[in-house]
Amino acid sequence: MDISFVILLFITGFIGSFLSGMLGIGGAIVKYPMLLMIPPLFGFEALTAHEVSGISALDVLFVSIAGVIGFRNGGYLNKSLITVMGISILFGTFLGSFGSQYFTEAQVNLVYGILALLAAIMMFIPKKKIDDIQLEQVTYNKTLAASLAFVVGIGSGIVGAGGGFLLIPIMLLILRIPTRMAIASSLAITFISSIAGSIGKISTGQVEYFTAIIVIMAGLIATPIGAKVSKRMNTKILQSILAVLILATAIKVWLDIL
Repeated sequence: MDISFVILLFITGFIGSFLSGMLGIGGAIVKYPMLLMIPPLFGFEALTAHEVSGISALDVLFVSIAGVIGFRNGGYLNKSLITVMGISILFGTFLGSFGSQYFTEAQVNLVYGILALLAAIMMFIPKKKIDDIQLEQVTYNKTLAASLAFVVGIGSGIVGAGGGFLLIPIMLLILRIPTRMAIASSLAITFISSIAGSIGKISTGQVEYFTAIIVIMAGLIATPIGAKVSKRMNTKILQSILAVLILATAIKVWLDIL
């Protein structure tokens, strides 16, 4: 493999994983379009949607656990939320990842576009006083949380994402989880989801391993750095960055689809 292509993949993985650690999104919302679009811009052969979804699934597995380690202190990890949504998203992701082999390239991109658009809409709806709630006083509807996580799992399993870019808007807007807790807990739930996603992609032959290893190596370095930066940032700024990032990705994906 061309060394310049390896460097390009590493830089792409590093940028996406830094944002993942900072925003709790697993990285696929950034890296999926980047891996599709950037190589051709530099004259390299384009990766297919199935290859990118396979790479993303494995990458999210490692990147999300690195992010969780970065948030392990401070009481930001809600164990009840992680358990309820994690188990539910696990089953949904199994269904989505195994079923994805029957989707065409265009259909995989369409699912990704729909998920990104939904996430963008939710991020721009005002969320009042959620960060005034004390972490130890957080409550939520467990049945609703499990149901939403299952649906997210199906969609994220198809595109190889961990679902963090949808989980966080759901936690903030619908479940009323404070921002930092949503970011940290989302990474843990994303890790659980990515286990199922990785198994599904590997067993159906949708992973290009050498490319995945390069992206994962970059992620293991960048994600903890992003998590440290996140702890020092204002929660409103974090929400704004995530909203703009998801919206930009959604617009780009839909422009390609249309």
